[in-house]
Amino acid sequence: MNEKNIFLDSSSLIEFYGQNNINTEKIKQFFPKMKIVFRGDMVIASGEPDEVSIFEIFIERLQNHLDKYNKIDPQNIEQIYREEKNEFLNDDNILIFGRSGQPVKPRTEGQKRLIEAYEKDDLIFAIGPAGTGKTYLAITLAIRALKRKEIKKIILSRPAVEAGESLGFLPGDMKEKLDPYLQALYDALHDMIPGKKLNEYIEQGIVQIAPLAYMRGRTLSDSFVILDEAQNTTINQLKMFLTRMGENSKFIVTGDITQIDLPDIRKSGLLKVKEILRNIKGISFVFFDKRDIIRHKLVSPIIDAFENDLANR
Repeated sequence: MNEKNIFLDSSSLIEFYGQNNINTEKIKQFFPKMKIVFRGDMVIASGEPDEVSIFEIFIERLQNHLDKYNKIDPQNIEQIYREEKNEFLNDDNILIFGRSGQPVKPRTEGQKRLIEAYEKDDLIFAIGPAGTGKTYLAITLAIRALKRKEIKKIILSRPAVEAGESLGFLPGDMKEKLDPYLQALYDALHDMIPGKKLNEYIEQGIVQIAPLAYMRGRTLSDSFVILDEAQNTTINQLKMFLTRMGENSKFIVTGDITQIDLPDIRKSGLLKVKEILRNIKGISFVFFDKRDIIRHKLVSPIIDAFENDLANR
């Protein structure tokens, strides 16, 4: 027997339970061999490991439906169960379900290695070319940890490399100046969290998106922290970021060492960090290559062409 505590969205418990607990009673009907206790925002599920895993996925699908439509009833619950029973419920690789209801799971060997590293270590470096899903998968793991209440907040960061322009001369307030550098992170979050819920998380500080410079002086505890585009950090900036790590935190650092935008590429901290940290237990390095690219089919030959050009110079 296996027991799992599954947490519900506390802001929509009335809708989830239904009048006189009609929804939760319907849910129990589909899992007669399990012991299921609904207690406030927590569901205590006991049963065989495979069945508990299926139940957890099912509850997540119900919550996604509620987030999207702001209501759920026994008919919705039955429909969702029938739809998902054969197609998704027995897939152990599913991490979460995205905003559109599609499952998010590892699609390449590199992505599988990232998940394996996450399960055993608290600091992971994911290094490889564009289009390999490094950042997207890291954000997926962060959202899953938040849903499971393994952490209290998600912090996403990038260095604001200015590409020849000074932020001070750009129009708008500081947020408007910085948002273009952080847009890729917003895009990934919007794929997985309904807009209204994401805005609530941001307003409450549960999800924080900020440039790397804003990390200085902080201690990040009970957090899932992702540093994206780390190839554009110096070794001192990377040291500053890594030493923010507090109790019960997970850090994932992603980057592509073939796309360094620093004036002197030799100053990239990501080029040096493996040598510096190689002997520390609890740190993993996961390397992606062009076989892990999951964007348009042209991306891989484009990368090949640029690599060949560089080699022939």
